[in-house]
Amino acid sequence: MKAPSIGRTVAAGIYLALGTAVISGASVFVNGFAVKQFPDPATFTTLKNAVAAFLLVGALMAVGGVPRTLGTRGWLGLAVLGVIGGSVPFLLFFTGLAEASAPAAAVIHKTLFIWVALLAAVLLRERLGGWQIGALGVLLVATLMVQPPSGVTWGGGESLIALATGFWAVETIVARRLLASVPPLVAGAGRMGFGLVALVGYLLVSGRVGVFAQLTVAQWAWVLGTGVLLAGYVATWYGALQRAPAAMVAAVLTIGAPITAGLQVISTGTIPAPGPLAGYLLMLLAAGGVAFAVLRRFERVEAPSA
Repeated sequence: MKAPSIGRTVAAGIYLALGTAVISGASVFVNGFAVKQFPDPATFTTLKNAVAAFLLVGALMAVGGVPRTLGTRGWLGLAVLGVIGGSVPFLLFFTGLAEASAPAAAVIHKTLFIWVALLAAVLLRERLGGWQIGALGVLLVATLMVQPPSGVTWGGGESLIALATGFWAVETIVARRLLASVPPLVAGAGRMGFGLVALVGYLLVSGRVGVFAQLTVAQWAWVLGTGVLLAGYVATWYGALQRAPAAMVAAVLTIGAPITAGLQVISTGTIPAPGPLAGYLLMLLAAGGVAFAVLRRFERVEAPSA
């Protein structure tokens, strides 16, 4: 069985990033309910990641398995992705979330696209034109409108969340490099597979594995649903990074925030205050503008190597 061909154009990468944003928006909304069904966020995260890992590894096996040409360097790259993307930042983020204030956590994590853009410019030599820098600036303003920095304090929890965000930013750069020679499905399966090993090791050391036997059918259903969403997120995210510039992919991903907000409005019937609502609309326009501009400019351009 062969993997389906999506195309290697930059435009295909942006379309995949748009798909990632939709999945991300839905995932954040669903995870907000799911995590409350578990007494321990680390246990929920490990199980959810396990489902995603099994799905991605299964899909990889169905299309032929790991290429023989991967080599030692490729395996090392997959292990690095598992550590800096699929395990450590999850533990840092959820540990910090238990200590940090909600406004601080939201502001810190939503700045991911800024750090990705800066690292991509320095380490990947991605060139940002005037319109791209302007769009990123608008996105930053929109982010601060959605979650104003007022009331934000800094402590140990905030430091852990900032460190987790840094890990995910670095992961984006490493993945962009690795994806020049490694198929996205291989990278995604490696990220989640090696990450799962680290997460299970953490639960074993902390004595939390026994919680698995106490889960209800409803809790396992939440695990399955969120795991499927995570698998889709990783597959489309890495597919996008293989084809399009990291800074632009990260910018398009911010569309997920307005999608989450829209789902919350449908669920609760409560419309956000004027300030955050304007921020969501501005974020949608800015990120959508980035996607439209890249699609117009690179509609038939082959994706360059990272």
